[in-house]
Order: sequence, then structure tokens, then C-alpha cells
Amino acid sequence: MLSESTPLLNRQRQAESHGILRRGLKARHLIMMSVGGTVGTGLFVASGLTIATAGPVGALVAYLIVGIMVFCVLTSLGEMAALIPVSGSFHDFAGRFVDPALAWTLGWNYWLQWAISLTSEVTAAGIILTFWFPNTPAWMFSAGILFALTILNTRSVSFFGETEYWLSFIKVAAVLLFICVGAYVDQFGFGGDDPAPPLGFQNWFIEGAPFKNGITGILSVISLAFFAFGGTELVGISAGEVEDPRKNESSGCVIIANDDPSLSLSAKSGDVSIAPFTLILQRAGLTSAANLMNLVILTAVVSTANSAMYAASRTLMSLSQRGQAHQMFGYVNSNGVPVWAVAVTVAIGSLAFLGIILGGTSGLLTWLSISVTHIRFRAALKVQGKSLATLPYAAPLFPYSDYAALFIGLVILIGQAYVAIYGGAEGNVDYRMLLSIVGGVPLFFGLYLGYRMINGFKFVDLRNCDLGVIIS
Repeated sequence: MLSESTPLLNRQRQAESHGILRRGLKARHLIMMSVGGTVGTGLFVASGLTIATAGPVGALVAYLIVGIMVFCVLTSLGEMAALIPVSGSFHDFAGRFVDPALAWTLGWNYWLQWAISLTSEVTAAGIILTFWFPNTPAWMFSAGILFALTILNTRSVSFFGETEYWLSFIKVAAVLLFICVGAYVDQFGFGGDDPAPPLGFQNWFIEGAPFKNGITGILSVISLAFFAFGGTELVGISAGEVEDPRKNESSGCVIIANDDPSLSLSAKSGDVSIAPFTLILQRAGLTSAANLMNLVILTAVVSTANSAMYAASRTLMSLSQRGQAHQMFGYVNSNGVPVWAVAVTVAIGSLAFLGIILGGTSGLLTWLSISVTHIRFRAALKVQGKSLATLPYAAPLFPYSDYAALFIGLVILIGQAYVAIYGGAEGNVDYRMLLSIVGGVPLFFGLYLGYRMINGFKFVDLRNCDLGVIIS
């Protein structure tokens, strides 16, 4: 039997005084958001640099490492979100099971991450459109896309879900198309202007392959692999707006030579015409591949920008409802949209410099925090004598999945710092990467310690923490 707990009811009543979110996201929206979240802009743009730097197998190892971490984090998040389906998700859980300081830090850090990502993605979309319209300033396209996304995100959440569903569908379909064409080229060769026989695995055994630059190469590209997976945790943010969340939340939750110089150019120059996806399509005789992949990348960028605005606004709204941001940001209009949270997200997103400081470190620290929170959540269930059998969904590999995620995350942080200091070009320090590590980590812990010092909160007592529901 499930019944609402008093703390949760009080919080819901307070939220209802400002308006309430509507559960307009369907299971298919959530599933496609989850799948589409693993097909980010970085997969299309940066995969060439990943292969060129780490080699074909090294690149696979990097993606595999991050993929394992994603699985571990999402199963933990899915377990908590299915039981306690609230908007804000993991930073709300941090306040319930760890301490308010972590909730405050995680919420503001995550909001900044997406607010800044919004601006960078909209800017990228404008630049991509100049591929077809070179005489039109990119800023005009960027402004138009930002305006359109703002209108979209002030409508009902079902509009967001439907838009994101089809944007993600295009991304996934493009990847499946590439896999099919790639498999054909691998087995039968390619024609076009530069015909060649079948490749098989011959590029795995050329000079520098299959592991180019050894462990340093893998560590160098893990951040790129992480970038490709960024945003998969959005399924947790959407828990407060999903139909039947206790059922649906759990459902959410190689052939180009690695020394081809075009691969590294694709990520560094941003030219889609030499991205690895485009290269293989062109060599298969599809001469319009650049136009096709440019359209797909534009779709991926707009999808990420759309998700950024959604995630940031819901996080800010949740912070407001917890009393950790101004109450105006908790206001929800008649469409079930936190309009003031959307507005300030669009306004603050122009702080582009913070994007360098936060970098991918912000998302990585978010994933680590989710794992820590889940460990505390399971401990609270045990202390309060609650049965795991009545959970809507249980993470299958607990506690190993959480410990694995923490271990992988720490190795990535240490490895990135090592590569930034010792693995730069000609032995020089990569100051941009180092700033991302040195700037992002102290910022996160500075916010956390500052909040605790000012407010004097201690860790949540597991015997009295709010599980959201009473399980009997």
C-alpha cells in the first residue's frame, strides 16, 4: 500500500499556490528522450577527433567506459524518480537523503550548466545555418531559434515532449542509417570518386592502431565521449511531468582509418563536410552527404538547446519550491509552465565564459552526486525498515553500480587533470582543459561549503528523511 507522506503533501500544497506542472509527457516521449540523450551533438562533430586521437579501439574503450557510467547512474536515478516523481529530481533527492547544501549546490550548478549550454547550442545552430545561407549573419538565425524555443517552452509540456520526440527520432534514425551504410561499405567497399575494396578490420592494424597514444589517448578523449552522452539524466528532471511516472520512469531510464587527417579536422574546424559520418557517406557514393549530415547536426543542436531550456527552467523552479531561489521562479502559468524560470534562463544564458569553467565537469559532478544520493537513499530505506519489493523499480546492480560510477568518475577527473598537465601538444599544459577541471571542481565544492558555513546544516538523519511515500 502506498500513501503520501506529510512533508511531501506540504510541499505540493505550497507549489500549488503558485500553479502546478502538468503530467503531459507520455512513455514514448520519455523513451525517445532517453535514447536521444545518448546521441548528442558531440557524437556527430567530435567522434572524428576521438578516433584520430585514441585510435579505433581506444575510441570504443572511451565510449564504453562512459557508457557503463551512464548505465549505473541512470538505473540509480530511475529507482528514485519512479518512487518520488517530482520535478527537479536528483537535486531534490540530494536534499532529502544527503543534506540541503548538496541540493542547493547541485541545483544551481546544474541550472548554470544548462543555461550556458543553451546559448552555445543556439549559437552553433546559427553558424550551421550559414552553410546554406552564407550571406545571412549567424546571429540572426541564432536569435530566431532562441525566440522559437522560448515560445515552445512556454507552451504545454506536451509540446516540448512531442518536439523533442521527433528531433530525437531524426538523430537516432541518422545513426542507424550510418550503421547500415557503414556495414555495407565495410563488407563490400565503396564507389564514388575514390573507389576502394572492402575494409574489414584492416584499419585496426595500421600504424598507431588500434590504441593510438596508449592510455593517454583514451584519457584525452573521454571528455569527448562524455560530451556525446551528456543530457541522459533529463529523464529524471521530467519525472514531475510524466504520465503514470511509477510505471514510465523506469522505461526511460569504426570503418574510417584512424590516421585519416580529415577526422581531427572535423572537430577542430567544425566543418561538417569532413566529419566521419559525412566521410563514409561520401565514399559510399552519396555526394549530398554534407547537406544531409548538416541537417542532422542542426537537428541535434536544436534538440540540445531545447532540452537545455527545459532542464534549466525546471531545475530553477524546483530550487524555488525548496526555498533555495526566489519564490517568483516557482510561479507556474495556466499551461503548467514556470514562465519566470524560463525567462531568467534565457537571460542568464549569455554568460558564455562560465561555459569554459564549468565545461563537462559540471555534468560529471552531477552524475557523481546522483550515485552518492542513491547510496544514501538505499541506506534510508534500510534504516526505516522499508521493503525493496514494493519499489516501482529497483536498480539491478546496487551497490556495485553506484560504486562503479563513483570510481569511473573519479578516474575520469584525475585522468583529465593528468592529460591537461602532461599530455598537451609538445608537452605543454592544456590550460583550457585545466581550467575546466581546476575551475569546475572548486566552484562546485565552494558553493557547497559556502552554503553549509552560512546555514549550518548537517547531514540528513536517515531515520527521519522524507521518502516521499510510506511503503508497507
